[in-house]
Amino acid sequence: MGMFTSINIAATGMAAERLRSDVISDNIANASTTRTQEGGAFKKSTVVMSPVSDSNPQWNSPFVPSSLDNGPGKGVKVMEIVKDTSEGRLVYDPTHPDAIQTGPHAGYVEYPNVNIVNEMVDLISASRAYEANATVIDGAKDMFTAALQIAHV
Repeated sequence: MGMFTSINIAATGMAAERLRSDVISDNIANASTTRTQEGGAFKKSTVVMSPVSDSNPQWNSPFVPSSLDNGPGKGVKVMEIVKDTSEGRLVYDPTHPDAIQTGPHAGYVEYPNVNIVNEMVDLISASRAYEANATVIDGAKDMFTAALQIAHV
């Protein structure tokens, strides 16, 4: 394990959480958008992440859980951003320009499938994860500084 491995791992987490915050912010901003360029109501997006595993670990630790088959990871990566295709809530408003004109839902307007409360909870979670990764980087920086001061004496 290299000297800067912890910083690299935390940096991948910070980048992923920043993207997650951006996607959540987009969901919140479009929580009442009933018409998109693709047609229909806005659909919520979600970030799918995956661990970056180290297929050739250079060290073993008795503290690493046995569920990590390939040893400790090297961070996280964003696999994709997926749209939630579930139906949004329907509100009866026949005067709305985006009201459904025919069928059993005539007069109803489909609103996005975005729940503001859930999005805010996810945004706080992303913010805390970002802060935790920043704290790891600060701790590693302090540790390197202390090591350099010891070596300089």
